[in-house]
Amino acid sequence: MASKKKLFVLDTNVPLHDSSCIYKFGKNDVAIPIQVIAELDHFKKGSEIINWHSREFSRTLDELSGNHVFNGGVSLGPDLGKLKIYLAGPVQDEISKSFQKILVDEEIINLALCLQKKKEYAEVILVSKDTYLRMKAKALGVLAQDFLTETVSNVDFLTETVQEIVLSESVIKNLFSNVIVEYEIKNALQNQHFIISDGNKQIGLVRYYDKKIKKIQKDTLSAFGIKPKNSEQAFGMDALLDPKITLVTIEGKAGTGKNFISIASGLEQLKKELYHNFMFTRQTVSMGDREIGFLPGDVNDKIGPFMKGMNDNLEVLGKINGNSDRISNFKASNKIIIEPLAFIRGRSLPNSFFIIDEAQNLTPHEVKTIVTRAGEGTKVVFIGDTRQIDNPYLDERSNGFSYLIERFKGQDCYSHVRLIKSERSPLAELAGDLL
Repeated sequence: MASKKKLFVLDTNVPLHDSSCIYKFGKNDVAIPIQVIAELDHFKKGSEIINWHSREFSRTLDELSGNHVFNGGVSLGPDLGKLKIYLAGPVQDEISKSFQKILVDEEIINLALCLQKKKEYAEVILVSKDTYLRMKAKALGVLAQDFLTETVSNVDFLTETVQEIVLSESVIKNLFSNVIVEYEIKNALQNQHFIISDGNKQIGLVRYYDKKIKKIQKDTLSAFGIKPKNSEQAFGMDALLDPKITLVTIEGKAGTGKNFISIASGLEQLKKELYHNFMFTRQTVSMGDREIGFLPGDVNDKIGPFMKGMNDNLEVLGKINGNSDRISNFKASNKIIIEPLAFIRGRSLPNSFFIIDEAQNLTPHEVKTIVTRAGEGTKVVFIGDTRQIDNPYLDERSNGFSYLIERFKGQDCYSHVRLIKSERSPLAELAGDLL
């Protein structure tokens, strides 16, 4: 072979997922089909993350290119390969025989097939977030893979349950008297929660940090008039109400109360003026074909269906004594801010309690963009369920929520809580388990 390098041919959804993708293939070369350039042009207008990626990617190509990308390629930098843009290749027999219509997907596969037949590279690999495109490519003998950068290799941590530790009688007595005691738990993560036992029965809940254990007093925990209904919710409220923990992730199926306790905890601290405002956003990925741009009305009308869960929780919390007037006052003074995720990008968010719902539908790049918006004094809370991913190009390993949990575990400022028990209704819990 003329070269031991590999050539990675990128589908349109790869730069829309990560505009810096061309720098993620090491010393291998990267090919951009001309059809991808044409498709990216359709995404350049708009305020969603894919529109930003389209514009950012076009700027990157413009800075790199000149005429060289069409004539031997241009270097991507030290210890990196070359970037090449390819025009459409002659339609191969395998393509014409297999497809009645040759659309953009087939044209991209056709180019990869042409480049593979030239045998100028050790391997030609088509990279796409589209499972069906990869299947079609493989059926035609073209190597194809997902964009594997920023993926989680092992997702077992997403199903881990709270561990039980057995404490001696003296440690238990000291803990119940002083709430916080020096005690080292081997292999424990910073801000990890545990159930404590005397060897016979479970007797309490603790959080481990700085080689200490802190007793979580479930019966005395309260936020905006609500109390935790189970141990998992107590763990969540413990992390949500601690100002030293500035990043919290809460994972759980529908009905476990992850939104409810997060919103209540945020409003409680807003009431105490620990934060200047309370912000709530979510990725506007619908379960059907109707996206936010097709909904009627102004921006408030458009985001209404997506933010209904937040408003439902505010309505329930408002029925608790005194809360209705507080919530109305918060809204009137713009202390409660409910906005789509696209409106958050580019802003700095100081001294805010910031909740991001449906985090499993975010890419790693989107999560990074959000966390880096956090200003001084801001607490960021990501809520999600990795079993309910609506984004067609993400899965349990590649979504930003899983990526965030894996990368931040053990950090001093971070705590992860997994809610298991549904408190909505027996039917909701059964549906969460079976469906």
